[in-house]
Amino acid sequence: MSYSIRQLTGDDVEAYRELRLESLQQHPEAFAATYESAAARPASQWVETLTQLTLFGAFAEGGRPVGLVAFDQSGGDKDRHRGWLLQMYVRPEMRGTGCAQALVETLLDHARGKVLQVHLGVWAENRPAIRLYEKTGFVTYGNDPRAFYVNGRFVDDHLMVRFLDKAPGDQQ
Repeated sequence: MSYSIRQLTGDDVEAYRELRLESLQQHPEAFAATYESAAARPASQWVETLTQLTLFGAFAEGGRPVGLVAFDQSGGDKDRHRGWLLQMYVRPEMRGTGCAQALVETLLDHARGKVLQVHLGVWAENRPAIRLYEKTGFVTYGNDPRAFYVNGRFVDDHLMVRFLDKAPGDQQ
């Protein structure tokens, strides 16, 4: 299935909302936010998020949204060299097509020149996601035990980083 990737704008608020809510509903263990809190947000907050974060969407032929990733840059005086990969989600039918990797690489291309490193947290049991991030040059530097409490159980998060000022094979 073919797709295209582009940065989301305020005109994409419905596509963003659709993908974000689906991701929270289908994979509650993977995100800090809950479906219930996100679904209750007014439209103005969805538009506000589109202006605060840099979001990239993957769209299938016909314009159907099929993937999402967000970039945020730290704003403090001493940590603005760091960026964050957030809200990564690809619909099940697009997994294994290269779409997820293309979204991550698009985010990394955007981050170059803005930050020196990109961080992320990933559910410790999500092996396919960890493999994806490793394939795109991320390395695990820590584990956040009991990072989330979801459906009556604790969920650990792996903390990963991709240094943009080093060669992909020299990330440690």
